Amino acid sequence: MTACPQCSLILHKLFPFLRWKKMVTRETLRADLIAGLTGAIIVLPQGVAFAMIAGMPPEYGLYTAIIPAIIAALFGSSHHLISGPTTAISIVVMSTLAPMAEPGSAEFIQLAFTLTFMAGLFQLGFGLARLGTLINFVSHTVVIGFTAGAAILIATSQMKHFFGVPVERGASFLHTWMQIIPELPDSNPRVVTIALVTLLVAVGLRIYRRKWPGMLIAMVVGGLISLLLDGEAHGVKLVGELPSSLPPFSHPNIDLDTWKVLASGAAAIALLGLVEAVSISRSVAAKSQQRIDGNQEFIGQGMANIVGSFFSSYASSGSFTRTGVNFTAGARTPMSAVFAAVLLAAVILLIAPLTAYLPIPAMAGILLLVAYNLIDFHHIGEILKSSRSETAVLLTTFFATLFLELEFAIYAGVLLSLMLYLNRTSRPSIATMAPDTNEIRHPLVNIACHPELSQCPQMRILRIDGSVFFGAVNNVGVNMARLHEQNPEQKHVLIVGNTINFIDLAGVDMFIQEHNRYKLAGGGLYMSNLKTAVLDEVKKKGLDRHVQIFDSKPEAIQGVFLKLDRDICRSCDKRIFHECASVKPAKRS
Repeated sequence: MTACPQCSLILHKLFPFLRWKKMVTRETLRADLIAGLTGAIIVLPQGVAFAMIAGMPPEYGLYTAIIPAIIAALFGSSHHLISGPTTAISIVVMSTLAPMAEPGSAEFIQLAFTLTFMAGLFQLGFGLARLGTLINFVSHTVVIGFTAGAAILIATSQMKHFFGVPVERGASFLHTWMQIIPELPDSNPRVVTIALVTLLVAVGLRIYRRKWPGMLIAMVVGGLISLLLDGEAHGVKLVGELPSSLPPFSHPNIDLDTWKVLASGAAAIALLGLVEAVSISRSVAAKSQQRIDGNQEFIGQGMANIVGSFFSSYASSGSFTRTGVNFTAGARTPMSAVFAAVLLAAVILLIAPLTAYLPIPAMAGILLLVAYNLIDFHHIGEILKSSRSETAVLLTTFFATLFLELEFAIYAGVLLSLMLYLNRTSRPSIATMAPDTNEIRHPLVNIACHPELSQCPQMRILRIDGSVFFGAVNNVGVNMARLHEQNPEQKHVLIVGNTINFIDLAGVDMFIQEHNRYKLAGGGLYMSNLKTAVLDEVKKKGLDRHVQIFDSKPEAIQGVFLKLDRDICRSCDKRIFHECASVKPAKRS
């Protein structure tokens, strides 16, 4: 019995894991199991560190790496993306909730679940509304600038743990440094020693033994140093023993007043999480030759956060580090994410008591390395060298992250990148074309690249590179008027439209106005080589009833040539069109 194709399509949309189910074999399961084990080991120090950044107890960072990872793998589209706690999301969670509750308190944790649930609803709504393509309009420079700023904030927040000096809770970036610097002479030497040794071990292993779990080993070394120095008796704070349990059930707060307060932060987390997840998915997909469905990724991330909020998870997204390691370790299907989550749960049950000996200064040393790794020096250098507009986006997002509310920093960067994008699209370039008489077929070329070429004294040929929509009509109209003022004798204007992607009603009205203006001067406006979709659309809008539209450039030149003043043609010495041969030159007296 043949299955209904329509039913199968609906099932695959509702349960996207059915699409890759056939890929799972004994061979892929073995590869995914190895990759999952690697990921489970890597997330141990990361999860604890990210939870501290978010103001959550350490175990919640590990909980966030379990349930959301499984849900995102099953309902997303990427075969390699690993979801869980991330640095950028963690710092936004902290900045959003810190003014409302004491970090680590029961109230703070409850608010974190509510914030996660709301962010998931935003993401799921975006996915169901098929808004996945909107992420293409958010410059990746925004993420680079925000992440670099977040890295500085993370490093700043750990200075009190690195040196063992007191800092007022919730102090801003500048105020934190103003409090730390005078206190440095009174640093706790044992705290500094533990933090510094942990950092140096982690950096050394990263340089000389990249395949080893460097962060995990460095944290163990930091714990041993603390024991040798009797750190707990000399002011060294410990993380404390983690509960040996699976993620307990939780529930977000369904309270309208709370939702109003958290809405802005939830929207920022949703947007940042989607940008992270989709950009990571696409970067890995470019190597694995997989096609990513942006809408499905939105749904997967939204489902992960919604479900995660009921299993003691705070906001999650795609992890740069874990996804890269997952792909490098040979993962073949999303089952690697499922294995990583299950193995992590098993590890928590086995080693949770050992965290009682983990010193917080050691975590501070690890977080300094995490912060450094977040700064994309390579791309920042390229942006600063190559693009002023992208540099403006980068610096705006970076400094807004340091000195303003974090969610506002994200909005500022996104808004600026959209403004620059709209500015570029609203200024399509207009090239003046002329036949290259050195070639047999006299192809039209841009005279900006070939200034030696001659133009027809009566006809100007233009090529518009870009869409002619309401945001661009003023720029196009002004430039066409300027060109007419430069040479008013060119009363006939032919627009070659093969590079026009879209013409809206405002564009149609502008072309009709330009045609009427040239008509009053004794000429006209003509168009040729419009794309089929553009031609159909402008005909619906009635442009063809005013402006003559030709199918090809030769047909257009021939048609416009018939309207030229023959007296001027006879005295013209340019002779740049094939049709010019049909007009005999005027006899010289």
